[in-house]
Amino acid sequence: MFDDEDKKTILIVDDEQSIIDILVYNLKKEGYNTIEANDGVTAVETALEKKPDLILLDIMLPKMDGLTACKKIKSALNVPILILSAKDEELDKIVGLELGADDYITKPFSVRELMARVKANLRKSEVPTVIQENKEKKEDHKIEVGDLSLDVDRFEVRVRGEKVDLTVREFEALKYLALQPGQIVSRELLLEKVWGYEYFGDIRTVDVTVRRIREKIEEDTTNPQILVTKRGVGYYIAKPE
Repeated sequence: MFDDEDKKTILIVDDEQSIIDILVYNLKKEGYNTIEANDGVTAVETALEKKPDLILLDIMLPKMDGLTACKKIKSALNVPILILSAKDEELDKIVGLELGADDYITKPFSVRELMARVKANLRKSEVPTVIQENKEKKEDHKIEVGDLSLDVDRFEVRVRGEKVDLTVREFEALKYLALQPGQIVSRELLLEKVWGYEYFGDIRTVDVTVRRIREKIEEDTTNPQILVTKRGVGYYIAKPE
């Protein structure tokens, strides 16, 4: 048995106590610690004070909406955030992802699916696991392709020698592509390998993540030279000429 200190802590943010109670019951059954907040302001304060391992965040909240809370939390902490919402519109999903959310699940959701996503996002947020991906050799802790350099041990990215700050998800997506420069990777495969599960219907998640990466690594996002799109197929890291 794990001590409480060894368990992952999940912050649940929802203004419906019945939903919180269901999530607390199921998360504790899976071996997680839980903390709660019922509004956006408390969510931000609790996240910054307690530093949970993952946050389940509703959009429709009193005092401060979930998207604003997400942005504030992400500006201070690199913690996985799963948006929970009754809204199922594409725009809401994209806005949430643009503001730094790592995942999006709509109500009503199955507890089984939610638990799978919680596990996947927790697993992907653990930096040491980044080293284990793919066919990488033990000594390959640095990946260099042209102007792009990734230090897997330090979880660090540099472009033309300049350090670039990426989220865990952005780092893993870039790393997966950089391990096979010139190889076109479909969005579906990226979802499977980087997000860790089948993500039907939300393929735009990859596009949003790629756009966020490009804003940080490309000199001209309208004419990317590092992370390139193969229209209708997927993405690849350009090999140096």
